[in-house]
Amino acid sequence: MKYLSLIFFMSLLPQYAGKSLHGDGSHPRTFEDIKNEIAGYSDTAKAIIDLAVHGKAQNRSYERLAVFADTVGPRLSGSKNLDAAIQYMFSALQKDGLENVHLEPVKVPHWERGEEFAVMLEPRNHSIAILGLGSSVATPPEGITAEVMVVASFDELHRRAQEAKGKIVVYNQPFVTYGETVQYRSQGAVEAAKVGAVASLIRSIASFSIDSPHTGWQNYQSGVPRIPTACISVEDAEMMSRMALRGTKIVVYLKMGARTYPDSPSFNTVAEIVGNKYPEQIVLVSGHLDSWDVGQGAMDDGGGAFISWEALSLIKDLGLRPKRTLRMVLWTGEEQGGVGAEQYYQLHKENISNFDIVMESDEGTFKPSGLAFTGNAKARDIIKEIMALLLPINVTDVFDNADGTDINYWMRDGVPGASLRDDLSKYFWFHHSQGDTMTVQDPNQMNLCAAVWTVVSYVIADMEEMLPRTVSKQGMSKQGWLSVECLTVSSKQKN
Repeated sequence: MKYLSLIFFMSLLPQYAGKSLHGDGSHPRTFEDIKNEIAGYSDTAKAIIDLAVHGKAQNRSYERLAVFADTVGPRLSGSKNLDAAIQYMFSALQKDGLENVHLEPVKVPHWERGEEFAVMLEPRNHSIAILGLGSSVATPPEGITAEVMVVASFDELHRRAQEAKGKIVVYNQPFVTYGETVQYRSQGAVEAAKVGAVASLIRSIASFSIDSPHTGWQNYQSGVPRIPTACISVEDAEMMSRMALRGTKIVVYLKMGARTYPDSPSFNTVAEIVGNKYPEQIVLVSGHLDSWDVGQGAMDDGGGAFISWEALSLIKDLGLRPKRTLRMVLWTGEEQGGVGAEQYYQLHKENISNFDIVMESDEGTFKPSGLAFTGNAKARDIIKEIMALLLPINVTDVFDNADGTDINYWMRDGVPGASLRDDLSKYFWFHHSQGDTMTVQDPNQMNLCAAVWTVVSYVIADMEEMLPRTVSKQGMSKQGWLSVECLTVSSKQKN
């Protein structure tokens, strides 16, 4: 049994390189030891909070974002604005005195909406506000004039499939949650094309509207005709639904000049504070720099990007240097499905054992309520202790399931992940619309978000041990698994 235990211990050594398995070199650390270690960061956490919320850095992330958003504007993948945004941030991060500021090249989709408009011709003349969906094809140069068929669901579309040929399908699906309702935006054109429609107009995926369409990415399907597709306002979708229910014939003229170009060169933007003891180990904070081509991209995801920058700035300003490297990545091409993040993952995944946690803020920077976390039970218990350090600003909750398109690649492979939780009650009022501007942002709320982001990332980066993670069977040596299986059998026999 002693030999089996030794084999098992030896098999674990590679994954604990650079970590302390024993708190004082003589006995394994208990959770009580870890709790005491985290409690020791109380003064540091208070210093971070004071600087971010009350001190000289108060409102800094908001003011930086305002200058950036007002100067650069929206930043669509493949656009000159995105290029300008990346160069702006590269220069700003260098001026801020951060370390290893560099750009990592990637290829991103390049789609442009061009001129677009829609008019209802029958039963009356009415201009319809539209925003073409990313990757949509154009209409013919002369546009499309067709009768409208309004449906409330895919089920209704399929039941009435015989009526759809040659028509423009208008979806008036109710908003339930973003995750559930967004399928109409992403799949609406495909499902309409399958039943012979010539175009699709989709009620915006929004919980509230003031006649504002919301854009987003959509996906075509191999073997299905590609038809033009756009989002319309909630008001226009509901109006046409009422008309259709009364038996009124609706005719719409649609013209879209969208074009798709070859993929364009772009960059993920990176800056660091290099660790003083385990510099090869990484705590990653992030947001995405690209946005849609409407509004200013201030909320989605300027706020998340700029509190990630602020986390490094606050730590630098306090003269702190954690044991591990704190790395900020500003992703590119997130709105097209995490394109830049996927290429970053492919480039760095060979060092996956050195990634302690991946953090992404991409759900607004409104009043924070806590942290969403993905990881095993032991890691979650540690995160709960770290969040207790944020009691001075009453942001201590730990929620299930971190969310972030750009960090999902890492979490899927077992790296712990975290995302900021905040008040989302108004997020989908402005999401992917002309309303996503600096007016949505609140400096006091951004201060609180920056404090949360900084305390969590710094403490994790400075703790003696990395967060525990579940080791996948594929990631363990055959010898290690044989040892585990033998030990399990021995344990069963002993009991």
